[in-house]
Amino acid sequence: MKGFGVIKPFEQVGWVQKEKPVLGPCDALLEPVAICPCTSDVHTAYDIPATPNRILGHEAVGRIVEVGREVKDFKVGDVVAVPAVTPKWRTLDIQDSYHQHSGGLFKGMQLSSSEDGCMAEYFKVNDIDMNVAKVPDGVPLEAAVLVGDMMTTGFHGAELGNVGFGDSVCVIGIGPVGLMAVAGCALRGAGKLYAVGSRPVCCELAQEYGATEIIDYKNGPIAEQVLKLNGGRQIDVAIIAGGGTGSIEEAYNMVRPGGTIVNIEVQSDTNGLVIPTYASGFGLAHKTFVGGLCPGGRRRMERLMDMILEGRINPSKMITHKFYGLDACEDAFYLMRDKPKDLIKPIVYFDQKK
Repeated sequence: MKGFGVIKPFEQVGWVQKEKPVLGPCDALLEPVAICPCTSDVHTAYDIPATPNRILGHEAVGRIVEVGREVKDFKVGDVVAVPAVTPKWRTLDIQDSYHQHSGGLFKGMQLSSSEDGCMAEYFKVNDIDMNVAKVPDGVPLEAAVLVGDMMTTGFHGAELGNVGFGDSVCVIGIGPVGLMAVAGCALRGAGKLYAVGSRPVCCELAQEYGATEIIDYKNGPIAEQVLKLNGGRQIDVAIIAGGGTGSIEEAYNMVRPGGTIVNIEVQSDTNGLVIPTYASGFGLAHKTFVGGLCPGGRRRMERLMDMILEGRINPSKMITHKFYGLDACEDAFYLMRDKPKDLIKPIVYFDQKK
């Protein structure tokens, strides 16, 4: 089969030819219906020691074409939302820790990591009964494909921050993950909700999703702008969804003692993450710093699609660029890498023609 992936780690991506994946008794083989490239695909290609010839892609809606003999709840022809995190559920790590790290750090995220991803003619999903969800009538394809990473990651930021009614929150970075963090915080009852970004297409959508103020990082230190807008008071929660390691110090500067700093951005700077001495109260300010890989699994997908079905949220508004056919994965990947000003999220349709 043909797929688009990492040819030479840190340097080169391109097309590869591989055998179809071999299924276990609880697994399924899928053909993509639609996929979205992700910034994490770019990180996988250029920032981490990926496996050579590893096929990229972990955001997909797929159609099941083959199932293992122990699969009970899904059949050939079912169209399902596939999360970025598809863990092995029969590990002790599930009981000791988080399913995202079943088998070790990040091991719950298998697509494009330990297994080939979805930018291919076919891809495998392990433990299909536990890891995917049927796309219900009424949930658009463009929304379903965003549930498994963008929506679950952004919402996880709001969850990790324990955002509650009336909380003051700042989301730093309003790409697709940050936009979903804004929406998640609004749904959880945030009061003042600041969103940091500069691209007009993202700023407009952030306001539509519930941001009360847009802050342009080009106009000066973010924390200073937040404090000025917040009447000189520090805020309850800062969620880092962009801006790199420099956002950590800004977040600490804007959050009150006892508040929470959440990181849901891939921090790939190998020089380390720095907690500022004074803003952290010399390590004694009771400020919580927490970060987490997005939740996956079947029930998470079903719950998020229920929210779409009931009109609580429409993530498909983030789709700005459309591509068609497997070969277009390459152009869509480079678009995500280069991030033009009018981009939020590209989609590649496999079943539809332009």
